[in-house]
Amino acid sequence: VHRLVTYIFVYEDLISLACGAVIIWYFAGSFEKNVGTVKHCFFTVAFAVLTALLYLLLEAVVSRMGEVEDAKGFMPVAFATLGVSTTRSRMKRALVWGVRIPVVLVPWFMLCMAWFIPHSSFLSNLCGLLAGEAYGLGYCFCLDIPESAVSKVDRMLPFSLLRRIPGLKYIPGSLAERRASESS
Repeated sequence: VHRLVTYIFVYEDLISLACGAVIIWYFAGSFEKNVGTVKHCFFTVAFAVLTALLYLLLEAVVSRMGEVEDAKGFMPVAFATLGVSTTRSRMKRALVWGVRIPVVLVPWFMLCMAWFIPHSSFLSNLCGLLAGEAYGLGYCFCLDIPESAVSKVDRMLPFSLLRRIPGLKYIPGSLAERRASESS
């Protein structure tokens, strides 16, 4: 059961680790700015489990047709956060390499690009994107945490310690605190 979450920490080589680090920094960082550190940690675990379960379900079907790469790395969770972000975005179009494309197509375009990253599992990335899109469209509303609960968890360990570490950017869970910290 622990592998439902720990697969996100497994990398084959230095190149896939570097690609994973860039993806974590870019996509997961922007997602954290929107929801806060506590919710980001919760959604990381939730999306890892949802993606793994969906992967296990689809792997049984797809493996009959051909070889399937094992799920590993943070990319599936990053695709889930990208799916949520683009689904709930107010923007209609995004600029990708000088071309304006609809925002809802950005994660699918990125999924095609991720196919070329070494030791990247297309199926697990697809499962992550589907899990994120499902949550973004409201099909997984049971994952929503009330802001009052997030504010309480914000004041508990280890999050209370994370706030005090100099140089580490901690993003509060409540929308009012996030707006206040952005304006300052």
